Amino acid sequence: MSNNDRFVWSNVWAERLRYVAPALLLAVCRLLFPLNVQAEEPEAGPPIHWVAWSDSVFAEARAQHKFVLMDLEAVWCHWCHVMDQITYADPDVRKIMAERYLAIKVDQDSRPDISNRYEDYGWPATVVFDADGKEIVKRQGYLPPKSMFSMLQAIVDDPTPGPSVVPERAIDYAADGSVSPALLARIRKGYEAQYDVKAGGWGFSHKYLDADSTEYAMSLARRGSSLYTKRVLETLRQEQKMQDPAWGGAYQYSVGGNWDEPHFEKLISIQSQVMRIYALGYGQFHDESYLRTAENVDRYVLGFLTSPEGAFYVSQDADLVEGEHGGDYFKLGDTERRAKGIPRVDKHLYARENGWMIAALADLYAVSGKADYLAEAQRAAEWVLANRALPGGGFRHDEEDKAGPYLSDTLAMGQAFLALYQVTADEKWLDHAKATLPFLAANFSAPNTIGFLTSKQPEDRFLKVFPERDENVALARFANLMYRISGDVQAQKISAQGMRYLATPAIALRPLSAGELLAIDETTHGPLHVTVVGAKDSPEARMLFEVALRSMRGYEQIEWLPATSERLGDVVYPVSTKAAAFIARGGKSGLPIYTDSGLTAAIRRAEQPTQLKIENKQVALAR
Repeated sequence: MSNNDRFVWSNVWAERLRYVAPALLLAVCRLLFPLNVQAEEPEAGPPIHWVAWSDSVFAEARAQHKFVLMDLEAVWCHWCHVMDQITYADPDVRKIMAERYLAIKVDQDSRPDISNRYEDYGWPATVVFDADGKEIVKRQGYLPPKSMFSMLQAIVDDPTPGPSVVPERAIDYAADGSVSPALLARIRKGYEAQYDVKAGGWGFSHKYLDADSTEYAMSLARRGSSLYTKRVLETLRQEQKMQDPAWGGAYQYSVGGNWDEPHFEKLISIQSQVMRIYALGYGQFHDESYLRTAENVDRYVLGFLTSPEGAFYVSQDADLVEGEHGGDYFKLGDTERRAKGIPRVDKHLYARENGWMIAALADLYAVSGKADYLAEAQRAAEWVLANRALPGGGFRHDEEDKAGPYLSDTLAMGQAFLALYQVTADEKWLDHAKATLPFLAANFSAPNTIGFLTSKQPEDRFLKVFPERDENVALARFANLMYRISGDVQAQKISAQGMRYLATPAIALRPLSAGELLAIDETTHGPLHVTVVGAKDSPEARMLFEVALRSMRGYEQIEWLPATSERLGDVVYPVSTKAAAFIARGGKSGLPIYTDSGLTAAIRRAEQPTQLKIENKQVALAR
């Protein structure tokens, strides 16, 4: 499950609770459990003392014969606020916590390693350890005071691990990165089953834009599938309901199995996904509403999630007042909202989140041709280079990292640099992308070269790091495209190593399998390869390059090379006396193309299916 999808797996009880007049319920709870610390201290004891994750917490727990409770939260999360204000303010909970527990609080955005370790538990996630760091209980979502106290008391009475703690299963990893036809058929069948025929979109209880599922469906649509054309269009239509009508930007998801009950937090990760998919959708289907949707996301990001230096913040809270549901607030227009105040923005500047947004802006620039989007992307990229770079080509997460480095930061910036190279043909961005490869290989390679770990193994002994599937999908795809563009052999090895992890059936068959299918397709087939040959000051070459950019679909190699470029060596191009574009296949180019209409037609022909009808294949697999 990706960092952008994991939040949808919220506690079912908490989601049902929101229908029972949440504002009234919260008011009643506050009367029963007042939050004025000074008034309640004599009865309830002191507030819970939260500390950061560290080895020293467990050492202290051993010395005091206590357990360790970790509250893994998201700072933008409504139910995390309710946990703080109701559950952790409860007198019984505070009393038993003070007597028998030490408390760790972690913002999951700040620690990708811990977040990935417990991603299946949604936010808030509650994990209880013994003093040796062994898990006793793992709970998902909001826990009301009575449930929390009962759990804490039960652990005191019997500290053996409960049913929520399942031993790590031994996995028989694939011998290499190849995927058998039988396994591929099972992955495709799973993908087919994950589509919600009734409501549209991929996934059922929560509705949101699953970017990989939509992108893969778009690739099937390009190969002639009317079924997946219909599904993509329906998904894009429904996701537009998640747009904030006043400020722009996309809400994270909707509950209740429909698209009409949004959660109002806005994460930069969600903005980047929605911007990118709608930009690619506009390029493929030429629907002006898709371009407007992507541009509305940019309007919101510029207005609320962009720092004065041009880097991107992490998120905006779902609640104006923490713990109070924001439905009535978000029904208001801009002026009325601002009169009441603006929900808190998390102003951390993480390399990972900036990388995601830079790549999305590059795609939006490509299909729209609007220079402002490219300027935003380049400004953020320069800021990250100046403020988050590590020796050896990597990137740290924050200004200072208590752990790490993390795979996702260097990977996201590598993707961003490669995207910038594709839309500018500026070799400096390709050089920055290539520089990330040695750092990725040196710091995150898993034991026995089976995939890549989510972070460098920390010095503390209580947090073991693992590979994370979606990070390995993204890395395999990035390194594969880097190899095809640059010929860098290390990139090829990294992609193959990531695919060995992904080709393991226990990994490949997990829910939401579209990322797997994208990685398989891309590592076994070359991208659409369009090369413009001509001087960089040539208006004719510029025109051809811009036509090529408008063909952006998510997996392409677009280059603009002067006739004297040393990088012409991997493909032989016919000699031309004027600027020309070429469609390359298998190391050979086609005939030169001189006009925009000619290039558009050639790209369309290159995208036509060359295998069995994809739609018939998918329907047969679903039976």
